[in-house]
Amino acid sequence: MEGFSIKIAKLESTMSLYGREVLIAFAIVVFGLILIKWINQALKRVFMKLPISPAKGATVRNIIVVLMSAALLSFAAIQIGLDARPVMRFLAILTLGAIGMVVVFRPLIPSLPFKVGNTVKIGDLLGKIEATTILNTRLRTFDGKTFFVPNRKILDDIVINYHFSDSRRIKINVGIRYDQDLMKAKQVLESIMIEDPRVKPKPGPVVYVLNLTKNCVELGGRCWVDNMKYWVTKCDLLEKTKFRFDNEGIVIAFPQLDVNYYNKSESPVYAGQSRLQGHGASFESTTE
Repeated sequence: MEGFSIKIAKLESTMSLYGREVLIAFAIVVFGLILIKWINQALKRVFMKLPISPAKGATVRNIIVVLMSAALLSFAAIQIGLDARPVMRFLAILTLGAIGMVVVFRPLIPSLPFKVGNTVKIGDLLGKIEATTILNTRLRTFDGKTFFVPNRKILDDIVINYHFSDSRRIKINVGIRYDQDLMKAKQVLESIMIEDPRVKPKPGPVVYVLNLTKNCVELGGRCWVDNMKYWVTKCDLLEKTKFRFDNEGIVIAFPQLDVNYYNKSESPVYAGQSRLQGHGASFESTTE
């Protein structure tokens, strides 16, 4: 008990002498760490808008955080009453070591190929990233399901990040009948894309003849839009294509099946005829 009392007495004596400086230093550290966190978040938003890779941006931010943390600790140590010169030397050594660790080992540490808010496809899962931890990633699919995917599985699998690039190409494939005006259909499809303000002028929209199938001439419209506007723009362009083709009198093709019916006592009616006779009845070609 006497030893414990002596320790309490020494603590009271120390607090009476340095208590004010310790409290000020503690407050400096707390508010400084909060400020460093805000600055780090602000730098993260700024680097997202700059044309640099996420890995380089993270490395620069980590170095800045290390330097600010070293300056904060130095100021707090001096506020307590420690000699400034050895404190600065010690923290300078720690800072240089930390920066060296960041520069050397940061590229070797595997990082997830997305960030919170990105729309990604991981294996068979398609959805938006809601949160990431050291062990797993929380992904919410567009039908409302929440999946917790282990990060080791993500790093070993193919991941499609639909928000990694700024723009994305839209494909509008439509088939027209062989008896339709091909050049008119190409011009109409191209004008639909050009007239939409969300479609980028460079590279400009183009229309190709993709294939000559059994049932149609397949046209392919291609245009570029901002990544965030991809899905809505594609749906709108498909709807506009249907309405515009109908108004222009361009018939969109669909699969057909010709049915031939004949009596054994009569000669058969061969495929390719649009109207078929049999037993005095008339038959039209049907569709499937």
